Amino acid sequence: MTDAVTLRLARPADAPALSTLKLICFRETFLEGFAIPYPPADLARFEAESYGVGPVAAEIADPAHATWLCEDADGTLLAYAHAGPCKLPHEEVTPQSGELYQLYVRRAAQGLGLGRRLLAVSLDWLTERYPGPQWLGVWSGNARAQAVYAARGFRKVGDYSFMVGDHRDAEFIFRRD
Repeated sequence: MTDAVTLRLARPADAPALSTLKLICFRETFLEGFAIPYPPADLARFEAESYGVGPVAAEIADPAHATWLCEDADGTLLAYAHAGPCKLPHEEVTPQSGELYQLYVRRAAQGLGLGRRLLAVSLDWLTERYPGPQWLGVWSGNARAQAVYAARGFRKVGDYSFMVGDHRDAEFIFRRD
């Protein structure tokens, strides 16, 4: 099936479908998978601000950012990655620092190597675009993702609160030099 999956950069017309994919992946990961009990009002505000069509379209249009999609032969989006300039709250972040903001694979498409493909293309792009260290934030309870990033040379260098509405998620800051 991976031969039938295309990896490509997102285009402006992808914003509605990508918005839906981002919502699905977030919910599959954090609500279903980790069962985080976000207060409904906080969750609704976060989803609208982060995954609404407008914010997603703005990310795609921003030349400092890149979003890659994996889609099957029918055009169904299965996975995505989003990267750009680092915005993590760490004293060693510089304007030359790039960040992998998100990398998600739909539950039904996990195990197909899509995450590996997206991580490789994202890190290559960050290396070309932002010569400083590469950064990412990862939820403190996601040991699987932390292990994947550690295997690619990332190490934990800090902590911060990721806000879902007014709810604080404990996140780790990872860096790869």
